[in-house]
Amino acid sequence: MSGAAELKLRVEMFLIEEAAMLDEWRLEDWHALFTDDGTYLVPNLSGDRYAPPSSTLYLIADDAHHLAERVKRLGKDTAHSENPRSLTKRLVSNVRVLEDNGSDLKAQSAFVTFRSSHGVTDTYFGRHEYLLIPRGDTWAIQEKRTILEMGALRPHGRLSIIA
Repeated sequence: MSGAAELKLRVEMFLIEEAAMLDEWRLEDWHALFTDDGTYLVPNLSGDRYAPPSSTLYLIADDAHHLAERVKRLGKDTAHSENPRSLTKRLVSNVRVLEDNGSDLKAQSAFVTFRSSHGVTDTYFGRHEYLLIPRGDTWAIQEKRTILEMGALRPHGRLSIIA
């Protein structure tokens, strides 16, 4: 196996494990994948998806502090939007390593997330863009940007799960 193919496989396995953590509601484990200053961003469906969160509306614009608070809140029984907790299944595909300069790695994947709650199943799809920093023999997530490639959120407009 070539070096590029091996790297792609390792990144793919990392992203599949991340999806499994979220599906299995192992939010603390998922949060531990991030660097101490990691960010999680979900831009609005319209507008510039790369504008800084300080200048445009984001569905989620979590810095390290807000990401930790989101994980804590979703882990409590008082998280009404997730009580009872949604059933989810995340499919990860089309993994690409876009850039590897040794000190960080840019990767991208396509995703489909199925979410079932209160008898309704929603489908979210798009792509995840990652900035990964080496951590031992694996990586830590410096930035995860989820680009929803849907025309609109369902009429209720909820995005309580982490895509």
